[in-house]
Amino acid sequence: MRVVITRPQPAAERTAAALATRGHDVWVVPLMQVEPVEADLSGDWGGVIITSANAPAGIAGDPAREALIALPLLAVGQRSAEAARAADFTEVTSAGGDVRDLLRALATRRLDQVAPLLYLAGEDRTTDLTAELAAHGIAAEMRVVYPAVPLPFPLELTAALEAGDVEAVLHFSRRSAENYVAGARAAGIAEEALAVRHYCLSAQVAEPLEAAGAKRVTIAPRPQEAALIELLPPSPA
Repeated sequence: MRVVITRPQPAAERTAAALATRGHDVWVVPLMQVEPVEADLSGDWGGVIITSANAPAGIAGDPAREALIALPLLAVGQRSAEAARAADFTEVTSAGGDVRDLLRALATRRLDQVAPLLYLAGEDRTTDLTAELAAHGIAAEMRVVYPAVPLPFPLELTAALEAGDVEAVLHFSRRSAENYVAGARAAGIAEEALAVRHYCLSAQVAEPLEAAGAKRVTIAPRPQEAALIELLPPSPA
């Protein structure tokens, strides 16, 4: 199967390696690029929350980093937890799923009853996490530490979709799915781009594709990379 991965680097290469072991012909075509931004992370925090594996890298050069990595960190899933450990956070816990799981974990495991939690976030978010935490009586403040900047729809991808050389596209975020639809329309190949198989991390990720008319959309049973990859049958040897 010729599979296109649209997620940003370096996560795209990790996904590509996993798909290659299943016998697929993988093409990494990021439609977004993650860039760190300056943020004021100073303060007295009771712990750290992340909902993306991109967040730990976003504080790499921040003067508050050394204090932050000593705090307990709760990550939305295993990949984000691994990224936190790789960034030298010492006390890391994974909620093991999506934002709902993270909320449940935070509601039961009070990291600090006195100091607010620090939510290291991306520029685009689908959930107002701090407001939902406040409803559970948990104080948290958000700081944006990275944006996902759209990248142009490559001419090579346009040509491949026109020629029918792409069999499937993997989508990991709503924003990347929106960029895919917008780029295909701008290139005049919306029909071809929507006709291929689309594998999406969640129903929310799938919405822009379905709204645009995509019919062959499959949604992972769990919002996890491994669950999404499992949707693609191994290619015959």
